[in-house]
Amino acid sequence: MSSPLSSTKTAAALRTSARVSAELLLILVAAAVALWVLGRMWSVVWPLIVGLFLTTLTWPLARFLRRHGWWPALAASVVTVFALLVGAGIVALIAVPVADQSGELADRVVAGIDKLREWAAGPPLNIGDDQITGALDTATDRLQDSVGSVVTTAVTGVSTVVNGVVTAVLALFLMFFFLKDGPRFLPWLTRQLPGRLATDIPEVASRSWATLGAFVRSQAFVGLLDAVFIGLGLWILGVPLVLPLAVLTFVCAFVPIVGALFAGFVAVVIALVSNGPMDALLVLGIIVVVQQLEGNVFQPMIQSRGLGLHAAVVLLAVTLGGSLAGVVGSLLAVPVAAVLAVVWNYLREQLVEEPREPEPEDLPEGSPAPS
Repeated sequence: MSSPLSSTKTAAALRTSARVSAELLLILVAAAVALWVLGRMWSVVWPLIVGLFLTTLTWPLARFLRRHGWWPALAASVVTVFALLVGAGIVALIAVPVADQSGELADRVVAGIDKLREWAAGPPLNIGDDQITGALDTATDRLQDSVGSVVTTAVTGVSTVVNGVVTAVLALFLMFFFLKDGPRFLPWLTRQLPGRLATDIPEVASRSWATLGAFVRSQAFVGLLDAVFIGLGLWILGVPLVLPLAVLTFVCAFVPIVGALFAGFVAVVIALVSNGPMDALLVLGIIVVVQQLEGNVFQPMIQSRGLGLHAAVVLLAVTLGGSLAGVVGSLLAVPVAAVLAVVWNYLREQLVEEPREPEPEDLPEGSPAPS
């Protein structure tokens, strides 16, 4: 027969479970409140995050200039203007080719739709032109009925563009001040905090900054390699919009896994519409080869120490971030997960018990005493 349960141990286990559950609930409530406050302050927080990302990319150049005798303000000004020129050049690389080739691409899209209609009219689908025309008429009627929502969407788009410009301007100003006064931040923070916090928070901030900088710079370099190789393949195959697609590949590299899939999908669709299915398959093959080289050769070489995150954690973080905050969430998911890992590792270091040296009375007889 099995022994009866101990009422004392059962009650103690229930009390422990209740206490742990209450503590977890308090942590979740605190996290929810922090996220709510973050959402209310997002108009300020988002430019701050973008400014930090830009600073991690441009800090090596600013540090190089400062080490060679440049004044901090002058070095920060030169690097900020350089970053602004690079950003304007990237926008021009996207906008000008799209504007030049938009008419040709639209014609090829129409031709592709006509081919699709011809294919749908034959076996095995055997969809008649009257059915296709009826579907198009229905779609047109729905579009006309939703003119108000289309206008609202257009107004929202204009508002989004204005907010994007304001965010970019604020991020550039913040980047300038970070580049100019960044090295003085941690000493200032140490003087402002009391007791143990004066050591812990600056240390966590320093580690988080190093991790964030390693992530952003390595992703930028890997994205540049992807853009060069994929863009070269698209150029050899004669796919239109090579420069915009290459720039899109570079930008999407900052969203691990999901960004590469999205950029590859866009490139394959453009190749399918413009050059046909054979070139689309070739483009798909080029993208797969480049992604394999990135995952197995480029990234292990560049991210020698890595972020300490498993690929499954990265994928889950990107998925969760995208479901919570869309594109912005996908972009910030991996850096946030990496910073949380840094915080957890530091807390674990502080909570690990130091090995206790044995006292003399604990040693066997005849053993030498510890020095």
